[in-house]
Amino acid sequence: MDYKKTLNLPDTPFPMRGDLAKREPGWVAAWEEKRVYQAIRAARQGRPRFVLHDGPPYANGDIHLGHAVNKILKDIIVKSRTLAGFDAPYVPGWDCHGMPIEIQIEKKYGKGLPVAEVQAKARAYATEQVARQMKDFKRLGVLGDWDNPYLTMNPRNEADELRALGSILEKGFVFRGLKPVNWCFDCGSALAEAEVEYADRTDPAIDVAFPFADKPALAKAFGLPAIDGEGAIVIWTTTPWTIPSNQALNVHPEIDYALVRVNTPQAWGTLLILARERVEACLQKWDLEGEIVATCKGLALDHIAFHHPLARKDPGYGRLSPIYLGDYVTLDTGTGIVHSAPAYGIEDFISCKSNGMADADIISPVMGDGRYASTLPLFGGLTIWDANPRIVAALEEAGTLLKVEKLRHSYMHCWRHKTAIIYRATSQWFAGMDILPAEGGGTLRERALQGIEATRFYPSWGKARLHAMIANRPDWTLSRQRQWGVPMAFFVHKETGELHPRTPELIEQVAQRIEQGGIEAWQTLDPRELLGDEASMYEKNRDTLDVWFDSGTTHQTVLRGSHAADAAWPADLYLEGSDQHRGWFHSSLLTSCMLNGEPPYKGLLTHGFTVDGQGRKMSKSLGNTLAPQKISDTLGAEILRLWIASTDYSGELSISDEILKRVVEAYRRIRNTLRFLLANLSDFDAATQAVSDAQMFEIDRYALAMTARLQDEIGALYERYEFHPATARLQTFCSEDLGAFYLDILKDRLYTSAPGSVARRSAQTALWHVTQALLKLMAPILSFTAEEAWALVSPGATTIFTEVFHTLPLQQDADALLDKWARIRGLRGEVTRKLEEVRAAGGIGSSLQAEIDIYAPAADHALLASLGDDLRFVLIVSRAGLHAADGELRIEVAPSSHHKCERCWHWREDVGADPAQPEICGRCVANLAGTGEPREFA
Repeated sequence: MDYKKTLNLPDTPFPMRGDLAKREPGWVAAWEEKRVYQAIRAARQGRPRFVLHDGPPYANGDIHLGHAVNKILKDIIVKSRTLAGFDAPYVPGWDCHGMPIEIQIEKKYGKGLPVAEVQAKARAYATEQVARQMKDFKRLGVLGDWDNPYLTMNPRNEADELRALGSILEKGFVFRGLKPVNWCFDCGSALAEAEVEYADRTDPAIDVAFPFADKPALAKAFGLPAIDGEGAIVIWTTTPWTIPSNQALNVHPEIDYALVRVNTPQAWGTLLILARERVEACLQKWDLEGEIVATCKGLALDHIAFHHPLARKDPGYGRLSPIYLGDYVTLDTGTGIVHSAPAYGIEDFISCKSNGMADADIISPVMGDGRYASTLPLFGGLTIWDANPRIVAALEEAGTLLKVEKLRHSYMHCWRHKTAIIYRATSQWFAGMDILPAEGGGTLRERALQGIEATRFYPSWGKARLHAMIANRPDWTLSRQRQWGVPMAFFVHKETGELHPRTPELIEQVAQRIEQGGIEAWQTLDPRELLGDEASMYEKNRDTLDVWFDSGTTHQTVLRGSHAADAAWPADLYLEGSDQHRGWFHSSLLTSCMLNGEPPYKGLLTHGFTVDGQGRKMSKSLGNTLAPQKISDTLGAEILRLWIASTDYSGELSISDEILKRVVEAYRRIRNTLRFLLANLSDFDAATQAVSDAQMFEIDRYALAMTARLQDEIGALYERYEFHPATARLQTFCSEDLGAFYLDILKDRLYTSAPGSVARRSAQTALWHVTQALLKLMAPILSFTAEEAWALVSPGATTIFTEVFHTLPLQQDADALLDKWARIRGLRGEVTRKLEEVRAAGGIGSSLQAEIDIYAPAADHALLASLGDDLRFVLIVSRAGLHAADGELRIEVAPSSHHKCERCWHWREDVGADPAQPEICGRCVANLAGTGEPREFA
């Protein structure tokens, strides 16, 4: 007889090989065809809402690994909240305006195109990029409202953004003024803080003498009857190009300054002023010897003036530079005196303005392209970088250069062009950080800092980082000198520079036109249409809004605007890379605190950047980049999802081919576990064949208690956005709790018991609950696999994502069960180790060939005895003898002397006891022809 045909062998169409790369696109298409996202929303209607607001990626270029990390983390959160019973919509968005797209248009079509043409081509380009990126995001298994995303270039969003600007203007946060801003010559525009990066460069570092101009005042400051001889005060700078714009000098009021007489006369004289603490180092550096004549505090030097160091070279520099006091002056390097060019430094600007300098008096010769105005003496028409060596030479000719050397230092660069940028005073529109708004309620800085205190941070260190950035940031430069952006649609008086008195009303009228025709409507607008006879007195402001204002106001334009029906305010969570503390998190916080007095989010989650297996940043030059598209097309997006979920995203995320191989192995173990579960449920109908709790075997009830604990743990981890421990727990459950223990023991009962017996149905009932719970727990991470398996568990269902986490039968004695079986598993581990030793020595083949005797102390003896004859099934041996012992646990293993049953493979003395079935044991006879073997626990 072929006894294999009498076994309940597992059967399932769920393949062992996932073949993910080939099959996943089919599920993506099926989700679209079945309108799965819309089905989820319908299923969750009326439930408590959870909103993760999407930080918009920029619509330029194919997605990279960082995009994949970001979108998959968001997808895991949205799906886990959905399965937890929340109505969790996900509206993807794109940032569509701004310079990178304009640069692409310039590269392709050249510079100098009419504004209308630039805007038309930029809109078409962004539309194309959105479509490309959307396709790749869908391929990653991300579910969302892809039919109705938000785009910052949608006319309604553009109009609402202008309305948001109008609101903060009315509230009193916006002002126009001359101020140094980050300026890129290649962009031809101001840059946001988040658009600045730092890189090393080499510049000339110079020590420059400013000759005495008011010796009586100096004598008084140093407590001397007179100044005996000529001299100079000395500064040190790494930006020679700012010397032509020098208008002041800064000293610290509390630092001691020395008047030093040098032994060797110089072109500027024999006396020097510098910080006392720097005298020795500086004299040595300048190859001079000298002695201190007198000292005074910096406070005594306040407002004493000195000649410009180029005054002898050209009368155009025949002006004086007064000393102003500055707490920011330090003694780490230089001379303790700082040269101040208010047009090209924030602190310089603040110092000069606070000492009464008017905007009109600020010398600002550097034009937007990096060249000096032609009227600048000596250097007109030169770029500032070309002028550096000429300025050094001119100072030397003027006799005011003490030292020049090359210095390698960290310097500001444009993140797009990778070229050096400067601070440059220009007339811009700002959001004031420390302005008291008309409505009261604290300054923008105060509101933002209070908002940070009310926000939850994941990980917690994000709070200190954002707090420091807000506490120390300058006013926000809102305006940009570009074409592809939302216009700052103001009408400015040609003579006074004042805004039209009806500006709020006019902004709304322009917004209505933009809502119909996009930002292009502002370009084509004739001012007479809105201003009538006044039009000749006003001009249209040409500035566009900083692109960070675009994305930073989406809490208003999207959550309270275009997608208000699918949203809530404030959002429960914003999630982006850690660089967004100075980017989107930052701009969103500031705009919302201006508009609403509080943050637009309850929580902020940040993830790190991807690095290779050696911890190096991904770089094309290093050849260590891995494209998400390639991973999806070779291994499957599921592997990418599992890698992201199993990596601690709070730091750098390491990836390499070797790491991905390990992820593939982990996936296979999970898949094999699922396959076993599904295969052993192929003939089970839970509605009619599930057994009651009272009928279930103890080990099956233990499996349910174990699964319930798993579900509680993973549910809590999902709620805290801790995915790597959740993934590790899932993997451990599949490989150890199920694979190496429960399922290993269960095989005998599943395969050999009578098909409809209580013994088998008890096991299948437990497996059905375990499968339901497991698929739903893994679905946020392994979405394609869970969906594939769910189609077999629940034929005809649209998707697993309309479900909620499984409700498991409550085990009243769950804690006792978990404790008892945890100890049994420990004892089983001891038996397994002993069996392996005997197997390795050639004493037995499989563990079923073994007969064991366990000599156990009282507590363990009672525990094992409670299982009765089922102990042998738990230990997977053919006989298990149990004996009381006073000492430590002892295990004896011997090969069975009996015959092997051809059906169940146990070695039993009753094999052949039934003459009609000479090749099988007594229990197999009972299972085949009788009422079935007596089993109770396992």
